[in-house]
Amino acid sequence: MHRSMRLAVVAAIAALSLQAVPAQAATTYEAENATISQGAAESNHTGYSGTGFVNYDNTTGSYVEFAVDSPTAGPATLTLRYANGTSTNRPMAIAVNGATTAKDFPGTGAWTTWQDSSLTTTLNAGANTVRATATTANGGPNLDRLVLGAPSAAGTPVQANGQLTVCGVRLCNQNGKQIQLRGMSSHGLQWYYQCLNTASLDALANDWKADVLRISMYIQEDGYETNPRLFTDRVHNLIEQATARGMYAIIDWHMLDPGDPNYNLSRAKTFFTEIAQRHNGKNNLLYEIANEPSGVSWSTIRNYAHQIIPVIRQYDPEAPIIVGTRAWSSLGVSDGATETEVINNPVNAANIMYTFHFYAASHGSEYLNALSRAADRIPMFVTEFGTQEYTGDGSNNFTRSQQYLDLMAQKKISWVNWNFSDDERSGAVFTEGTCPGGPYAGTSRLKPAGAWIRDRIRTPDDF
Repeated sequence: MHRSMRLAVVAAIAALSLQAVPAQAATTYEAENATISQGAAESNHTGYSGTGFVNYDNTTGSYVEFAVDSPTAGPATLTLRYANGTSTNRPMAIAVNGATTAKDFPGTGAWTTWQDSSLTTTLNAGANTVRATATTANGGPNLDRLVLGAPSAAGTPVQANGQLTVCGVRLCNQNGKQIQLRGMSSHGLQWYYQCLNTASLDALANDWKADVLRISMYIQEDGYETNPRLFTDRVHNLIEQATARGMYAIIDWHMLDPGDPNYNLSRAKTFFTEIAQRHNGKNNLLYEIANEPSGVSWSTIRNYAHQIIPVIRQYDPEAPIIVGTRAWSSLGVSDGATETEVINNPVNAANIMYTFHFYAASHGSEYLNALSRAADRIPMFVTEFGTQEYTGDGSNNFTRSQQYLDLMAQKKISWVNWNFSDDERSGAVFTEGTCPGGPYAGTSRLKPAGAWIRDRIRTPDDF
């Protein structure tokens, strides 16, 4: 289908979906009160709602069946809250009045870490049955509850903008309008996954009003290379969480040391193949294929990009892809170079952007000016920045930070702040001990950098 025709169709579908799924008061059905076959109500893992949860037997066909009452007939959102402490996906068949939808329930990192998984279905007025049946010998995940009428994605950043694309040197929405995304990056999933739970992500979407979540999966540093299945499943889960809340998701291949992205080329191909294959039907993804290359030339990074981009494009032909730049994604400035090496020798691919990272207390006017010049020539995305030193710690320079934000607003450069965790460093937005219990909304648990950046993310978007 021709792209312009496809965009028109997507816009029409989005408009229809706005009309078709009305907002409704949420009704909660606790799993322990439902009909249970080959499973048991238990309470030995904390974090559940109600009086417990259902532990499925490890067998195909075990199920939980809810009796759901709907005030009206028509489309409705169902949200299942679950935990899967294994690294193995536990898929289930969700049957609504006999009509079945397959749904993945990937690992959440721990049996005490609960996540939401939503689907849109059609209900009858009055009585309905919703059965969640395990489809593998591992059984289902631990199931906490079913919620009818979860918040609609209407009015969210993804609802407003749809599929993003690079137009000229800017990021544009499905209507061709230049836009700027603003949001937060996670910390490493190996260290602070507990900061990415239902309450914190609800706060990020609804209280912080973020447009985008950057999912930062380290490769070394006790990350992906130690357990590819576990970390890939964590990324799968967070993509679903961002999607359910109407946020965009940046899939950050957080290579850092060694700084040559080719060191992890085989791993990157495996990872991005699975991510793109599973999520190619979504319209809210961006792929960041090399976080901070260092110690290598731009041509080396460019050659790496030429090998990874086709892997993604095989399954996802439309999502923007973000390419790291030399010297810790400084456009080469930290190595004494300039943005001209990228401008004069760009990646040979369409719908791509280039990464720039800065830390305001360390990176002054030389870096700011390089970003400004580059943004007039090539598509730029600031996928990571901090108001403090490049270590993510130390004193904040809010004056310099505001200079960067003013420039990025002027030139429609999207940005993501580092980081949405309770790490002890000044660059983590929450005070130590906030995760996993919160609270995450409001400012009571924010460090100075957290309060400052929350205010700027909450500023109304120009969509």
